[in-house]
Amino acid sequence: MACILIIDDEPQLLNMLAQTLEREGYDIVKASNGKEGIRLCRENPVDLIITDIIMPEKEGIETIFELRKEFPDLKIIAISGGGRIEPEEYLDIAKKIGAQRTFAKPVAREDLINAVRELLG
Repeated sequence: MACILIIDDEPQLLNMLAQTLEREGYDIVKASNGKEGIRLCRENPVDLIITDIIMPEKEGIETIFELRKEFPDLKIIAISGGGRIEPEEYLDIAKKIGAQRTFAKPVAREDLINAVRELLG
């Protein structure tokens, strides 16, 4: 089964996303920030990444940009609850630099599962 890396600094959301996708049969790797996520992706390549945008250490835009350069075929879903600006603005930037799907938090379970299935084909 496909392996998905989930990057989010909110432990409760990270675990909820992981449990949701594990129930769908996916192998899950978790990271609490972009720096850790990039390290894990380099150590064990994954099929898809779901990343938050606003995080400590290395935020999502920078993470997506770096991953896209290093792994051009990697599937990426960006999620955001916003910050200093509305989530849609962050997600628009994420899409422009390589995220194939974007969602504002809270993410509807079915929408996320459908996007994952679509991207992993």
